[in-house]
Amino acid sequence: QVPVVESGGGLVQAGGSLRLSCVASGSIFSINAMGWYRQAPGKQRELVAGITADGRTNYADSVKGRFTISRDNAKNTMYLQMNSLKPEDTAVYYCNVRGRSTTYYYTDRDYWGQGTQVTVSS
Repeated sequence: QVPVVESGGGLVQAGGSLRLSCVASGSIFSINAMGWYRQAPGKQRELVAGITADGRTNYADSVKGRFTISRDNAKNTMYLQMNSLKPEDTAVYYCNVRGRSTTYYYTDRDYWGQGTQVTVSS
């Protein structure tokens, strides 16, 4: 069973919107923080947005005002609403979950999804 699964990517035109979802499996019973990262070909992976257990958020400067991160603690689910998409947003987007699982009860660890492709055409 994959511990973290993201979905919602696709192909959109510039100016369009997408909503990404990330679901942490039940084995992750306590989430300290969640975040969205992205990696474009030939570029470093970068943090797009993050959210802590108490709801604090942060965003990369490049997406401020366009992207919104949120989470549903009861569902162990995180979302990334992406509006006003630009071609430079094209990348594979990865969900990261930092928390404790049934395997590691007392230590926070990072769990990554497989990635979902977001492609924005001009």
